[in-house]
Amino acid sequence: MSAWFLHLHLIAAISWIGGAIFMFILGVSLRDKEGQNEVYPRIGPIYGYFEVVALIILLITGYLMIDQNGLLTILFSDISNEVMDALRMKLYIVAVIILMTAIHMTISLMTIYKEKTLIQKLLSRGSSMGILLLNLWVLHYAMVLRDIL
Repeated sequence: MSAWFLHLHLIAAISWIGGAIFMFILGVSLRDKEGQNEVYPRIGPIYGYFEVVALIILLITGYLMIDQNGLLTILFSDISNEVMDALRMKLYIVAVIILMTAIHMTISLMTIYKEKTLIQKLLSRGSSMGILLLNLWVLHYAMVLRDIL
């Protein structure tokens, strides 16, 4: 069963990170306001809900793999080693990603058919860029963990 969790986790991670990279490229390539107004209201909600499903799958399968490998009981202990330190760092970053995702989705859903305020633009774009960069950092720790295990 553990192999299934890993496979689902990898598919969800590919979807999550690949989607973030695609949306970044889309945002960079759509410079004009008219193009953005044509694309984002159509693609944004589909992408957003797809990404939420991918994130939920990542959280569930990640939890199950941590539990199956016997790491859940020592995750919150004082034990420090290469595996636990990398896992904790990965989970800290995931927590920040979840917060940024909530901020980004809230603003996006509130303003899908209307103009964002300056603060909303800054928070939306900042959280989007933060999610992309932190995804790459999480990917690094995922590779570190796979190398160790």
